[in-house]
Order: sequence, then structure tokens, then C-alpha cells
Amino acid sequence: MISLAGRDIMHSWGKFVFTAMGLGLLIGVTLSMAGIYRGMVDDAKVLLDNSGADLWVVQKDTLGPYAESSSIYDDIWREIRGMPGVKQTANITYLTMQVRKSKEERDVRVMVTGVTPGEAGTPGWPPYLVAGRQITRSHYEAVADIASGFKLGEHIQIRRNQYTVVGLTRRMVSSNGDPMVFIPLKDAQEAQFLKDNDAIREQRRRTAENPAFNQPGMPVLLDTVIASQSTNPYVNAILVRIETGHAPEEVAESIRRWKRLTVYTRDQMEEILVGKLIATSAKQIAMFLVILSIVSSVIVAFIIYTLTLGKIREIAVLKLIGTKNRTIIGLIVQQSIALGLIGFVVGKISATLLMAPIFPKYVLLEPLDSVLGFIAVIMICILSSIIAIRVALKVDPAEAIGG
Repeated sequence: MISLAGRDIMHSWGKFVFTAMGLGLLIGVTLSMAGIYRGMVDDAKVLLDNSGADLWVVQKDTLGPYAESSSIYDDIWREIRGMPGVKQTANITYLTMQVRKSKEERDVRVMVTGVTPGEAGTPGWPPYLVAGRQITRSHYEAVADIASGFKLGEHIQIRRNQYTVVGLTRRMVSSNGDPMVFIPLKDAQEAQFLKDNDAIREQRRRTAENPAFNQPGMPVLLDTVIASQSTNPYVNAILVRIETGHAPEEVAESIRRWKRLTVYTRDQMEEILVGKLIATSAKQIAMFLVILSIVSSVIVAFIIYTLTLGKIREIAVLKLIGTKNRTIIGLIVQQSIALGLIGFVVGKISATLLMAPIFPKYVLLEPLDSVLGFIAVIMICILSSIIAIRVALKVDPAEAIGG
């Protein structure tokens, strides 16, 4: 009994192998798309894990600092710190922006994070470093994720100020995959609302021309108003750690009731990041996966159909000697599965070694996705061989002798 796949490999190995490699690259793209989605979810979870918080206190009726704008006064943490069940609190600010190396023209998009003065372990601080040290000064020092490309000792420009990179961390990214740069809270508050010199002069001129602020005999009032316009008393959120033995939802409800603020637990914040921010991207990726699956099915069907047409005489011989239809069907399906196996191996290798490392966003290839992908490839190959099977079953045995 001959093997159609074996015959193609033996006599037309170049066409068969290169066809399988082309299919493999398509499968590799499909696996990479699934890995991109997994990476987006992992980025969101890593962001929450690295914050070290059990609760997020944000502006009332907002979704929090990761999803939309949130501003609360930076002195509220003292009131929350004294509430039952609260172990530790820390102010935090987040600002996604372009940061430039001082001596280069290249910009890097990062999430600038303002952290409360303290020590390693303070909520919001990077939990570990791969090089250098944590921030010890109240101004002009930064800790950067290595994905930003910044090096120890380099100077980076954030708004009008320069910061020295004193530490490097890893896998500290925003929900969009942007590397994080940590700076002191006061610097971050200034950077978030800092205006250029012309805008500052224009604001001061307008304030001085306002008779409500520039009253005769009260020069201190104008100075006080201008001084208040030059400071930022807001932060984006307060990170809260709760004491052992207290339920997060109970502490959160207490803060909501007495402080009139919105509070999210870890599960609720994860639902916002994954269920709302990533939802649209997930739908796009799912659509691409469906399209790629359809394209793969069409390609496999066309390839198997073409290969089957090239073996009409062999199939006619099999029918002439009395081979049953199910045997012929098995040979065609065997050929299709062999093509899928080679394609899957090529796709898995290309996705793991070629596509994932060079992709700009984090790609997480999970074993379960590979298993499901393998099953899907085999099913697609089997279904795609139906057209070729119909052609084979219609072959006249007389064609074996040139009839």
C-alpha cells in the first residue's frame, strides 16, 4: 500500500516541505496573535502585582488611574491611614509621556510614576532591582525598566528637569506595555501639571489683572494666589495595604462611606483593566484569529486538492485493484495531517524563536494555547481535505490504463 504523503516527500520533497513551511509561518503568526493577547493580560496583572496594593482609592465616580483621569488631594492618605483595617497607605501618580535621553534625539514612550518617599516595599515602589539602587533623594533621581533602553548613570529629560537613572528594574510596565520610570512624588506632581514659561507668565498676568485677586492695599493676596497656582496638591490615587485578617471589601466599603471616594479591590481593578481596557483589543485579536484560521483552511484545502490532482493515476490504480474508499480517504487525510504536523512544528518554532522576541509588545506563549493550536491545526487539515476526498472518490479506475 502506497502512502500519498510519503510519495510527495520522496519525489517532490522540495514542494511539500516549502509548502509546509509557508503554512507553518501562517500558523506561527496565529500563535503569536494568541500570545499577544496573553501578554496584554499579563501586563495588566503585573501592573497590579507590582503596585503592592490591596485597594486603590481614586476620585469619586471614576475608573481609577489606569483607565481614566483621577485626581484627589495628596493629604487624604493621612485620614485613610487611621481607619480600621488599614496597614499602609501611599500616594501615587501616573503619567504616560515621551521621555528623551539628554544627549540624544530619540524619544521613548514610558509611564512616569511618582512614588511616595520611603523605602523598598512601600506601595508603588518597584519590588526589586536588577541593577543599581532605589531612589534615596527627594528630587532628580529615577529608576527605569530595562525595556526603556535607559542605562545606569544616564540623564533623561522629563519636562524641564533632568533625572539621573540610579536603578534598573524588569517587567515594570503599564497596561499598554510601556516601560515605567519611577521618580519622586513631588517631581511627578510638578511634571504632571507643569506649564511652559510663556504659559506661566500669561497666567500670572491674567491673575494680576483680575481685580478680585489684585486688590489695593492687599499685595499679599496676589502673591498667595500666584503661589497656589504654582503648586499641585493632587495625586492620581492612594494605594492601600490592609492588615491581616481584614476583608478587602469591608475596608473598601468603610472608605467609600466615610471619605466619599471610589475604592477598588484587586479583583475589581483587574476586571477594569482586562474587561474594559483590553476588551476592544481582545475582540480585534479574536477577529484576526478567525480570519487566519479561515485563510489557513483555504490554503490547506487548495494544497491538498492540487497534490491530489497530481496523483489521479495512482488513485485510479488503487481503485482498479479493489482498494476500498475508506482506505483512499485515509491516505488523503494522512497526507493532510502530515502537512499540518510539519506546518505546526515550523509555526511553533518561528513563533517562539523569531516572532515573540522581536515583537515590540510582550508575547506570552502558554503551553495550553499551543495544545489548543495543535488540535485546531489537525481539525483544519482534516476538514480541508474534504474537497480532495470528493475528487478522489470520483476517479474512474479506467484512468489507470489511460482510459
